Amino acid sequence: MRVFVTGASGWIGSAVVLELLAAGHHVVGLARSEASAAALAKAGAEARRGSLDDLGVLRDAAAESDGVIHLAFKHELAFSGDFDAAADADRRAIETLGDALAGSGRPLLIAAGTLGIAPGRLATEEDGRASAPSDAGALDSGPSKRMDNARAALALADRGVSASVVRLPPTVHGDGDHGFLAAIVATARAKGVSGYIGDGANRWPAVHRDDAAHLFRLALEGAPAGSVLHAVADEGVPIRAVAEVIGRRLGLAVASVDPADAAAHFGWLAALLALDGPASGVRTRALLGWQPTRPGLLDDLDRGHYFAAPAA
Repeated sequence: MRVFVTGASGWIGSAVVLELLAAGHHVVGLARSEASAAALAKAGAEARRGSLDDLGVLRDAAAESDGVIHLAFKHELAFSGDFDAAADADRRAIETLGDALAGSGRPLLIAAGTLGIAPGRLATEEDGRASAPSDAGALDSGPSKRMDNARAALALADRGVSASVVRLPPTVHGDGDHGFLAAIVATARAKGVSGYIGDGANRWPAVHRDDAAHLFRLALEGAPAGSVLHAVADEGVPIRAVAEVIGRRLGLAVASVDPADAAAHFGWLAALLALDGPASGVRTRALLGWQPTRPGLLDDLDRGHYFAAPAA
């Protein structure tokens, strides 16, 4: 298959590209910069210059492809305080890709997240398909909009697009990760203590990025239209357990942070670290035969690559 991938040079996207190439697919990756284009070429993929704002580029690349995997998201914009704008750009991209594939029956995979789907209980693939969770008010409007974007993508099945959503956990881990887990480690270093909020019993699901990449390929090749898939290997790792591994590896005390002090201690991470959002991938495994084989979150964290000395 000729597969167009947005976010192809990112943390997850670069693993997806390698997974697709290894399976014999021809990959066309969206590249915002010369460096990204060079990285794609080195991997063996074709680069298409452009960004999420270049809707004509997205439309043409999708129309020329046998399938599309949409991974790109304006994370820098989102975490600089304008998640709404990032979600709006994502919506425009999804609509453009959907228009290009309408009536073709070709696959379109959209990346989304598991957090906030069913707060405080085990989220399944059926949760959040038709409407926002009843307590979605706990989420800012931007993340809620991204949930709406995923539902809009699923609705493309009614227009002859084999659209599916792959929900990713907040922690997609592995060697080279610079995401939330790396930020938690950096906070522990800076504060001199490995902290967690309250009793630390709240849970995050997790997956190794190579296992996530494998799921994207399986979904591209065989997911029925309208599928919601969970790239979940660990259903729910207590945040306190994460803090304990970090403390042991860094030789730091492990301590509870009062919820009232969480924002001062963790900064922008505080709201996320307070969430309890376990998720199940049982239906996904049954549907596609996906079986994670890489280390789980705590084992991967204990391997040491998250604790390499930071660059000077």
